[in-house]
Amino acid sequence: MRTPPTAAPAEVRLHDAFDHRSRLVQYVQRLTGDRHRAEDIAQEALFRFWRLSPDAAPSDAHLAPWLYRVARNLAVDAHRRDRAVPMGEYPPELVLRPDTTDVAESVATRQAVARALAGLSPDHRRAVAAVMLCDLSCADAARELGVPPGTVKSRVHYAVRALRRELGVSDDDHPTRPVAARRASGRPAHRAPEKSAA
Repeated sequence: MRTPPTAAPAEVRLHDAFDHRSRLVQYVQRLTGDRHRAEDIAQEALFRFWRLSPDAAPSDAHLAPWLYRVARNLAVDAHRRDRAVPMGEYPPELVLRPDTTDVAESVATRQAVARALAGLSPDHRRAVAAVMLCDLSCADAARELGVPPGTVKSRVHYAVRALRRELGVSDDDHPTRPVAARRASGRPAHRAPEKSAA
């Protein structure tokens, strides 16, 4: 009488892993929200288990946690890939804005402003950020920073003066000076209407 051939240990391990497939797909589908992607990720996790050498494979007790961890990592990687910005040539409409501002010039300007801001003291930098960037009134910035309103006004004044000096901008070169001055004083920043050519 002939005995039936026994399955190789690798086939037994793969069969044990395949028993977890449906639960693995459900788990990944909860992570991704996409049934087809979940099936692909579960298949990839099982494939990675199948490729492992017997010495590196997890034991039977650790098989399910290993599969779930690999599937989760694959789902996270897929999500990151989806959010990644493609590298390559950008269309001209993205490189040049409608007013034909050069992107490289704006990046250089941002870097110069960042260097100038880094040269300010932390207190002056926080005051400028609160008033100019977060568009808080002087009173609101004072409450946020925990200092009197006069201190905020003074810090913004001296910080803007230092930034202008660092960037080489005179008061005549900067058309929005009255707006910035009104912001620092806590008054509303209303612009004067533009004169039309008659």
